[in-house]
Amino acid sequence: MPSPRTAAKHAELGPDFYDVVAAADFPKTILRYRNRPWSARVGLDDLSDESWVAHFGRFQPLAGSLPQPLALRYHGHQFRSYNADLGDGRGFLFAQLHDLADGRLLDLATKGSGTTPWSRTADGRLTLKGGMREILATSMLEALGVDTSKTFSLIETGEELERGDEPSPTRSSVLVRLSHSHIRIGSFQRLLALDEPHNIEKLLDHAVRTYLPEAWRDETAPRAVAFLEEVCRRVARTGAQWMAAGFVHGVLNTDNINITGESFDYGPWRFTPTSDPGFTAAYFDVHGLYSFGRQPEALFWNLSRLAECLMPLADRDALEGALKVFGSSLQDAFAEALLARLGLAKPADETDLHRFVAAFWGFLAKSRAPFEQTFFDWYGGLLSADRAAASPSSAFYEREDFAAVRTSLASLSPVETLRLDHPYFAGTTPCTMLIEEVESLWDPIAERDDWSALHAKLEAIAQMAEAYGTAPSAIA
Repeated sequence: MPSPRTAAKHAELGPDFYDVVAAADFPKTILRYRNRPWSARVGLDDLSDESWVAHFGRFQPLAGSLPQPLALRYHGHQFRSYNADLGDGRGFLFAQLHDLADGRLLDLATKGSGTTPWSRTADGRLTLKGGMREILATSMLEALGVDTSKTFSLIETGEELERGDEPSPTRSSVLVRLSHSHIRIGSFQRLLALDEPHNIEKLLDHAVRTYLPEAWRDETAPRAVAFLEEVCRRVARTGAQWMAAGFVHGVLNTDNINITGESFDYGPWRFTPTSDPGFTAAYFDVHGLYSFGRQPEALFWNLSRLAECLMPLADRDALEGALKVFGSSLQDAFAEALLARLGLAKPADETDLHRFVAAFWGFLAKSRAPFEQTFFDWYGGLLSADRAAASPSSAFYEREDFAAVRTSLASLSPVETLRLDHPYFAGTTPCTMLIEEVESLWDPIAERDDWSALHAKLEAIAQMAEAYGTAPSAIA
C-alpha cells in the first residue's frame, strides 16, 4: 500500500484565517465506521483500528501534516441573514493529504470535535444519529454520481447530549470528513466585512494556486474574474447533480458552499419521493427558501455574494459577466447529469438532447412517478423497456405524457460501460434513501445497539455504485 502524501498548505495562509485549537478529551472512543475505499485512496488503509482511533478520535497529528488542528474563520448568510459570529464552532481542519489516484489536495476535517473560539453557546458536539445520517448522505450521493465530500470516520465518544430536535439524552460522536477544500464563500465574506482587501487577494491567490490552477491569470483583476467563473461552473455542476439525484441539501447558506463546488455538511437533508419543487428538507425552512426546486436559485444568490467579495479586486461589470456562466453551466450540467443517471451517451444533435431533457423532466414533474424508481427502470434507455414493463411503476409508463419520453429515448444510445447484467438490475426496485428508511436504520441502533441494518444498507449502496460505475476507483 502506498504511503500517504501529507501536506499542511492551509497553515501557509497565516493566523488571520484560522485559530489553533485542541480536540475535546472524550470519555470513550468506539470505532463505528471507517471508509475503506477512500482510506486506500489516501494511503491510510494500513492503519490498525487502534491507530485509526488515535488519529481520528484522539487527533494525534498525521506525520507531515498540521501539527495542531485549525478552526477556520468565516462569516456567512444564514437563510439570507448575515451572521458575523460563525466559524468552525464544532469542528476543525485536522490534516491535509493528497488523493493518490489523481493528486488532488484533500482536507480531513471534523464535526463534533469540541468547542472552539467560534462555538458561541454550543457544546461543540455531534450526535451519533447525526453522524449516521452523514454517512448515509455521502454514501448515497457518491453512488448517484454527485460530487460530494466523503464520510471518512465515525467514532462514538461516550457522552450524553441534550438536543431539542431528537429524544434526549442522546449518544455522541465525532466525525471526520474527506473533502476537496473547506474554503467557503463565507471565508471571503468575512474578509470583506472586516475591510481586508489584502487578505481577500491572499485568499484568492491561495485558492487558485492550490485548488483551481486553471483560473490563474498573471494580473489580479482577470484572476479574480476567472476564479469566479470557475467557481460558478463547479457549483452549477453540483446543483445540477443534486436535482438529478432528487436531493435536497436543506441548508444552502453561504458558509456551506465551498470554492471547489463539492457538496458537504449534511444536516436536515432529504431525498424527494417524487419530483416536487416545493419539497423541503428542514422543518425550520418555513418559507421553502431551500426547497428542491429553488436550489439553483439559492446557489446563484450565494455566488452573487462571492462576486461582491471580489469587487475590491476586479471591475463590477466583469464580475457580473462571470456570474452569467452559472446559468449556461447549470443547463449543460443538468443534461449531463440526467444522461449519466440513465447510462446514456450524449447525442450528436443538441436538439435531441433538449427534447429528451424536456420530455423526461416534464414527465417526472407532471406524473409524480416515484423518482428513483423511474431512473432505475429506464437505466440503459430503451434497452430496459422490458424491465420497465415489469416495474411497480409500469402504469406510469402507459400514460400519454410518457410517449414523448419514449420517442426521445429512441434517439439516445447507451454508454459503452453499461452493465445491465449486474445483479443490481435483476431486482424490481432500486436502492433508495427516503426519510422513513433513515429513521428505520437508526431505531435498532438506539434501542439495541444493533448496527446490522445500517451495514446492510451500506452494502446495498455499494452494490448500486458498482452497477452504476460510480464506486471510487482503486489506486493504479
